[in-house]
Amino acid sequence: MPFAITWVIWRQDWLRAGAVIAAANLIDLDHLLATPMFDPDRCSIGFHLLHGWEAVLVYGTMLLIPRWWVRAFGIGALWHLAVDYGDCTMQVW
Repeated sequence: MPFAITWVIWRQDWLRAGAVIAAANLIDLDHLLATPMFDPDRCSIGFHLLHGWEAVLVYGTMLLIPRWWVRAFGIGALWHLAVDYGDCTMQVW
């Protein structure tokens, strides 16, 4: 999905921008601070440091910064949180 997004937004440099969006998955490193580190029944949204509403504000603000790689990272982080949110809503069922 990262490369499909960048094909639409940064067509001339989609490969490099896609790599930055994919690198935004590094926000999952905050899972290393949790105890237990992995819990299949836990929702990441709101639990981990880089998955909270404060982080969403930072990632959203990144979209306003006029550097393509900062915007790409912000898009990737927000996409990551959207996917995690989808996982959380499926846990409720």
